[in-house]
Amino acid sequence: MEKIRTRFAPSPTGFLHIGGMRTALFGFLYARHNNGNFILRIEDTDRTRLVEGALEDIIASLKWIGIEWDEGPDIGGPYAPYRQSERKNIYRNMAFDLIKTGHAYKCFCTPDRLKMLRENSSSENQKKIESAQGYDRHCRNLDGKDIKDLEEKAVPFVIRLKIPEEDRTVFQDSIRGEIITKNVVLEDIILLKSDGFPTYHLANVVDDHLMSITHVIRGDEWISSTPVHVILYNAFGWKRPAFAHAPVILSPEGGKLSKRHGATMVREFMQKGYLKEALLNFLALLGWSLDDKTEFFSMDDLVKQFELHKINKAPANFSYEKLDWFNGMYIRKMGTEELYDLILPFLIEGNLLKKEEIGSKKEYILKILPLIQERLKYLSDAVGLTCFFFDEHFKIREKQDLIPKKSTREDALKILDMSISYLRALEPFQISDIEKSLREMVTALEMKIGQVFMTIRIAITGTRVSPGLFETIFVLGKDRVMNRLTGAREILLRMG
Repeated sequence: MEKIRTRFAPSPTGFLHIGGMRTALFGFLYARHNNGNFILRIEDTDRTRLVEGALEDIIASLKWIGIEWDEGPDIGGPYAPYRQSERKNIYRNMAFDLIKTGHAYKCFCTPDRLKMLRENSSSENQKKIESAQGYDRHCRNLDGKDIKDLEEKAVPFVIRLKIPEEDRTVFQDSIRGEIITKNVVLEDIILLKSDGFPTYHLANVVDDHLMSITHVIRGDEWISSTPVHVILYNAFGWKRPAFAHAPVILSPEGGKLSKRHGATMVREFMQKGYLKEALLNFLALLGWSLDDKTEFFSMDDLVKQFELHKINKAPANFSYEKLDWFNGMYIRKMGTEELYDLILPFLIEGNLLKKEEIGSKKEYILKILPLIQERLKYLSDAVGLTCFFFDEHFKIREKQDLIPKKSTREDALKILDMSISYLRALEPFQISDIEKSLREMVTALEMKIGQVFMTIRIAITGTRVSPGLFETIFVLGKDRVMNRLTGAREILLRMG
């Protein structure tokens, strides 16, 4: 059996989109499931649209989620180079070979002429344009003399594929079955541009063949281009790879997924604090499933179970709610030390912690994390949930909240005075003793427990929502709690 070889061939015209990541994942999983090779190839021939830093982002994003390649621009391989911009002469030679065999031709049409054709809807040529999807094939049958004259005048030209005028093109899709296209609706596409760079169609087919790609796994937006690719394979006389087009990813409402729905670039999910395990698990289930009940998969599980026929034909809706659920579940499964390592960059970025303080404050932060772990939806949530644990970020913003509803300033002062007295007397300062002492205090005050505890919570955290009160008091420590209760008491006194 021939060795399975799949590839991911992104264009560095932007940062890696979540749809591109899923395409890469499916190709990677299929290769690994079949003990094959996965190749990373960079399609950077569209020089006008290249984005600085995009290539680095693509590589970093793939590595982050756990996708590794056997050959690529950063590690080389037997079919190097793996950047199309470095393979320019290969494509040029292939395009001219197609002219020699009668499968392609030089097109000397100017941009102005092509624009006029599209605008002149009443012309006879429009019928040809409509059937050939954009070009009237004016240069397809130029005689040798006309071509020679144009060449002697150094008129710029492109090379176009000569689509068979009759019959139809058929290919078998591993997910969707047989797909038939009438050739009359296919355009004589440009293969080589006037600047000598290939278009996607030529470079894609040439590289897939020369790199011995056996399975082309990509999004279904490329289905309409595949008949042209099949014609190219036939023109070259090459064996074509198997094609598999995964379903498009739609927004939660069913339209195109865009920034207005939320993050769409992989780096945005990373920056928000999604775990790679959660995003991996979620992406695998966007269009693929093992059965109707299994939801959690590690990378090893996916490699073991992944098969193309289990990919769904129907579009997949991107549910941020489901992804958030996965992320929360994975966060709650983590050990404290592991969570600490992942949250640390967010605490530093949020100015809660300086790099030089990491060693001295690690033990303190490790005590904090179990209090917020159940509440975390994203790792970035840790900044908002823990800021009051750091004195320089602690502040009572709504001072009136210190006074319980249906109570007076005097009631709040009484709560704070007794809290200071009861907690100061505790030794040792343990959670069980803190809870016992404060509950006894509530009984002595003859007030509602919610009123009493809310005043204390506001006084020591500055917010109405925080982790468990007794646990929070314990982690903050007696000295810090005494200072904050005293500070809250002074605020009440100044309120008059």
